[in-house]
Amino acid sequence: LDEEVGRIMQRLKDLGLADNTLVLFSSDNGTTHLDKEVDYEFFESVGPLRGLKGSLYEGGIRVPLIARWPGRIPASTTTNHVSAFWDMLPTIAEIAGADPPVDADGISFAPTLFGQADQQRQHVFLYWEFAGYGGQQAVRVGDWKAVRQNILRRNNPDPLKIELFNLRDDIGETRDVAAEHPEIVARMRQLFSELRV
Repeated sequence: LDEEVGRIMQRLKDLGLADNTLVLFSSDNGTTHLDKEVDYEFFESVGPLRGLKGSLYEGGIRVPLIARWPGRIPASTTTNHVSAFWDMLPTIAEIAGADPPVDADGISFAPTLFGQADQQRQHVFLYWEFAGYGGQQAVRVGDWKAVRQNILRRNNPDPLKIELFNLRDDIGETRDVAAEHPEIVARMRQLFSELRV
């Protein structure tokens, strides 16, 4: 991977495009669960996060994004801005001077890239749904995240059970606090119902 990214970066340099090209590098999901492809336990690939590829816990969906554009993106800066891949299209459209599709769910994170965090719009919520691995849903509102697992499995005694985590206090999603916050669980249940397609 390092070699291939290096080849792309060298090609941009050779063509004289390196300083006028935005390069974005990320992944579509967390570390794979396939033992033959990666030793995720040895390398601690997801650190303290729970879950791997195919999971809607943070280890399956939280990935870094590296952005490079000399003279446009401040070097050696970091941000904790929360976004998702559906934000890519509006971001690239804004940077290119084009309008994103009117039905796009994403929010451009160009202000964050360019060091203008005070102008950055935030998501009210982020929603994921994945039919694989028994059916899953997750929704994040601020620091709160709700997860439903195995909603399509017939032998699941409670397919609509909601787990609730406070990511600010528990990045590893180790402590389900649903019983302590019934009002938040009710809001998440409503979002699951409204956002389900």
